[in-house]
Amino acid sequence: MQDMLPYPQIDPEIFRIGPLSVRWYGMMYLLGFLAAYFLARYQLKERGLKELYPVLDDVLFWAGVGLVVGARLGHVFFYYPGYYLKHPLEIVAVWKGGMSFHGGLLGAVLAGWLCVRRKGLSFFWWADLLVVTAPIGLGLGRIGNFINGELFGRPTDLPWAMVFPAGGPVPRHPSQLYEALGEGLFLFLVLWSLRRKPWAPGTKLALFMVLYGTIRFFIEFFRQPDVGVSLFWGWMTRGQFFCLLMVLAGGFLWGWRRGRKEGPYLTG
Repeated sequence: MQDMLPYPQIDPEIFRIGPLSVRWYGMMYLLGFLAAYFLARYQLKERGLKELYPVLDDVLFWAGVGLVVGARLGHVFFYYPGYYLKHPLEIVAVWKGGMSFHGGLLGAVLAGWLCVRRKGLSFFWWADLLVVTAPIGLGLGRIGNFINGELFGRPTDLPWAMVFPAGGPVPRHPSQLYEALGEGLFLFLVLWSLRRKPWAPGTKLALFMVLYGTIRFFIEFFRQPDVGVSLFWGWMTRGQFFCLLMVLAGGFLWGWRRGRKEGPYLTG
């Protein structure tokens, strides 16, 4: 067997106090939320809108709740509805893993929309403010997947292939790291560099949807399809299907929102 990179056997559990376990995957979620919070505050400071800090606290809190709930329910109903309908108590067992990005996005959008609408604010203005920070959490989440040894790639003989404990003796793409770089670092650098562009509210959200969907669609070709989840037309994974819908929705949103003007206090 040719040389390959060894998989770093990192304990998914950081520490344990009695029955309480702190795991790297959960820590990545926390770090992602903190990054979004401080970078969003930084943007408000850049725009001379420090008075909106308390509003940001509410919006980000409810969007975060919606993200976690939506991510779990997306995994349940988008990928394994049959299993969870037979084992409904397993739905709340988030510590066992199983979160869907697309479900999380829908949950965050819905919860964020309800929050800002209740306050009479512009959903799309706030969505653009937060979405440019989102790739940090996405990248950290993929690193959490890598530490857990889950969502690994398809077999390959490339020199950076790794043998994952749950993937058998076959060398595989470290596709979690591809996603961390593509959906995380690269996407963050692009969106963050555009944060001060005076684009119509909603267009940065649209750009995020198109770029994320495109990047993930192609990286999915290197990722091992989910066990027990059927492919569309024999080749397209469930994630690719949702990414395709995401790109189309982002394109529609871009065309719809282009040319509109509104601030944080205006409904739109």
